[in-house]
This record gives sequence, C-alpha cells and structure tokens, in this order.
Amino acid sequence: MSVNTVGLEFVSCGMNHIEGGWSKDIDHENMEQTIRFRKKAGKNEAYISSILQLGRVMEFSIRQNNAIDKYEQYFEEEEEEEENHDVPYAKTVTVLRDPHQVKRTVSGLSWSPDRGRKLAVAYSSVEFQQTSQLNTDSYIWDVEKPSIPEMVLKPSSPLVCLEYNPRVSYTLMGGCYNGQVAYWDTREGCQTVAYSSVEHSHKDPVYKVIWLQSKTGTDAFSASTDGQVLWWDVRKLSEPTERLILDLGKEGNLGRALGAISLEFEITMPTKFMVGTEEGLIISCNRKAKTPAEKIVCTYDGHDGSVYAVQRNPFLPKNFLTVGDWCARIWSEDIKESSIINTKHGVSELMDALLESSQTFCFLHRKDELACWTSGTSCSVCDSGLYSIRVQENGHLVACGSEKGEATLLEISSGLSTAQKNEKSLVAAMFERETKREKILMGRQREIRLKERCRSEQSREEEVVREDGEESPQELLARAEKDFYGMVEAELKRRRKGKDLRQEQVFIE
Repeated sequence: MSVNTVGLEFVSCGMNHIEGGWSKDIDHENMEQTIRFRKKAGKNEAYISSILQLGRVMEFSIRQNNAIDKYEQYFEEEEEEEENHDVPYAKTVTVLRDPHQVKRTVSGLSWSPDRGRKLAVAYSSVEFQQTSQLNTDSYIWDVEKPSIPEMVLKPSSPLVCLEYNPRVSYTLMGGCYNGQVAYWDTREGCQTVAYSSVEHSHKDPVYKVIWLQSKTGTDAFSASTDGQVLWWDVRKLSEPTERLILDLGKEGNLGRALGAISLEFEITMPTKFMVGTEEGLIISCNRKAKTPAEKIVCTYDGHDGSVYAVQRNPFLPKNFLTVGDWCARIWSEDIKESSIINTKHGVSELMDALLESSQTFCFLHRKDELACWTSGTSCSVCDSGLYSIRVQENGHLVACGSEKGEATLLEISSGLSTAQKNEKSLVAAMFERETKREKILMGRQREIRLKERCRSEQSREEEVVREDGEESPQELLARAEKDFYGMVEAELKRRRKGKDLRQEQVFIE
C-alpha cells in the first residue's frame, strides 16, 4: 500500500509567543499605526515575493497534516443504526511497530494505571541464543501518538516482561533475559534507577514480574525458569527480601526445582499466588506460610507442556484459567485431579489469555487470530504469529503483541468488555454445575478403582491360600481326569475277569 504523504515524526513542545516584528517606531498596541504599517508593507515588492515563496512551503506542510486515517470507519453512524448492537466485534485502532531494524518479539505488555493512556512494550527474542546481536531497547507508547515512542527504556539486557506499578503511573519494573530485575522512574529519564545484583538474581530469563499491594507500593515478586520465585523491594534491589524454590519435595533443592514460566496474583486474595511451570504443573502457594516448605500448598496436573498463562477469575476467585499445549482449561480450587471446562486442542498453539469480565474469555492463538471463547467469534490481527495480550483497564482496548514487533490495538464491542445483566450469576451457576459434574465423575472413578483394588486383593488372597496347600483348578482337573481314566480301566478289568469265569464254567460242563 502506498500513500501520497511524507512520513513525519511529531514532537510535542511548549511555546511562549508574544507579538513582535514591528519597527521600533511603531506601537503595536495602537491599531491605527499597525493598520497603516500593514498597508505600506503590502505594497512592497520584496514582501510580495517572500509571501509567494513561503506560501508554497506552507501549503505543502498543511497538506501533510491532512493525513488519512486508514482505520477510519466511514458512515459509521448509519451502519450502527442498521447493525445489531448485540453482535460482538473487534476492530483495529492502530499498530505500534518496533522502530528497530531487526524486528523482535513483543514479549510483554502493560497499560499505565492513568486510564490506559500509555502502553509499555517489552521487546526481546524468545528464540534460544538469538539475543546477543539484538538491540536491548524497549518503549513506552502514547496511544494517541503512535508514530514514535514517547520514551525509550534502555536496560542492560533485553526485557522479557515489563509492568507498570498499579499505584504510581511513573514507575515500572522489568524482568531481563539475563535474570536481573530492573526498576524505572520515568521522571528521571530512560535509564534504569536500579538493578538487582547478579549474584542474588535469577539464573534464567525472568518471565514474569508482578507488583504487590503494600503500604509502601514498592514490593514486587518475580518468577523464572531457574525454579525460583523471588520477592523484592525496589528501594533496595541488592538482594531479594524472600525466596521460594519450587521443589515439590519441599527440601529446597534447586536441582529438582520446576521452572516457572507464568505467575498469577489476585489482589482480592493477597495471601495466595499460583505458578505455571515448564513441566505442565500449576503450583498453588501460600505467601504467608511460616516456612518455605509450607508455602507450596498443592499442585494441579494441568498440561502436557509448558503452562504459558495462569489467570484467576476476578469475579469468581475460586476458578482460574490456564493455557498450554494447544488448549485452555478452567479449574476449580476444589478439584485438583482435572479441569472442569476445557477447549478442544487446536491446530495452533495457544500462547496467552485474558479474563476481562466474568463471561469473556479471550484466547490468543500463535498464528494471527484473536478468539473469544464464549461468543464463538474470532478476528484476524496481523500476518505474523501472536505472542502476548493485555486488556486496558476500562476494557475497551486490547493490545496484542506479535513475533514481528507489532503491538496491535483493538477496540472491542461493549458486549465483550462490559458485564451483562445477570452475567455473574449465570457464569457462577455454570461453573458450579460443571464442578458438581466433575466431582460425580471423580467419585465414580474412585469407586471403580476401589473395586479393582478389592478384586486384586481377593485374587492375591486366593493365591496365598493355594500356596498353603489347596490345589489349583488346573491341578483339580488333572486329578479328576486321572481318577476318571482309572475308574474306566478298573471297570474294563472287571468285565474281562467276568467273561473269563463264564468261559471256564462252560468248558467244565
């Protein structure tokens, strides 16, 4: 696609303008003098020539400002009158492209807490051994000015994840590919305020950081594939305030720890958090436990591969969503053996998911499609594979990050972003029904396993009895067969003996 305009980079700056350009003998506040001076200047040949030359430059600049919004919906009001407002939809608003020449994956997205006016985007290469030659910059974008980033963040290592502080709009925390966590205060510029020390940081890439609700607003925690969850205070990043090793043996053995690739924390449940692992397990943890061993509460055997996303339902916190191995599952805390609802395994791998309202479950496919579970709708986003997703606080905009460095902003309909009437009660009833059904099935399976165990124990007891002296069925059959042939042989002998006696009596006579 080509357009007849020249691409320009816009910069906002202030200007203090006062009237000037008059001769020193002209009082610019005297209207008669200024009018007389303008008439005299307008007859000057040099003035007329300058205006003609400057007019062409000014006309070109004005035409540049008349840029066409290629995402504009023409005759939108008329179309809205004809269309059914209940039909869900999602349309592209704008696309934020990686300014770097070598395009990198959008590995993390975070909306600013001030009504989502800004979007922080983390760029890194998620492919193994492809980060050394890439730029490490990540960006903060103003959604109203998508042509150029508002700020460039310059970490020492590419950022895998990036999170705004939900209480303070000018502080951010990022997880680096080299295992460090970084802290920014945008009031102080693009450089980091502090890094975690290398010796006390993660040993693998930091896949998730989450800010915690605290009085100071400076606490956060991070997860990595090195098998550790670390708690931090950004005022002192020299070492973590707390450490948890994801060893299911509860011995704190880092060599047996499960690699963490996703992390979940719901502010309405401040003592609980969940970790999705590379091995397919979801680990439920209690942050307030007294010992590290007690912090690991239980596990859910969720997926055959890595758990790319874990998210608790904000309206129904007993239920949570997981994404991995080409499917998504919804779980109930009451059932650890299996999920209560799951999607079919698709042809493309699911990489991320979001829960916006109690009804809307939107999943992000690896190809180019954003799909909504409950509404059954989907839309094509871009030509490259999608990797990450994040919803704006008010729910009207969804940011989708691709493997080619594009962050696409989608406007979704009110039916998808706003909770409908009786929605919470209906979804709660559905989850409760599926939970009961799963409990019945699990009870039936336990009953079958118990019967099989009883049969196996009974057969073992029979074997023990046979070993104590009782004959087996095969032995009984062989003995009966032997007795039968013995009886037949005895009868034949008896009959032959009787026949010989009769013949002997006849001979005597």
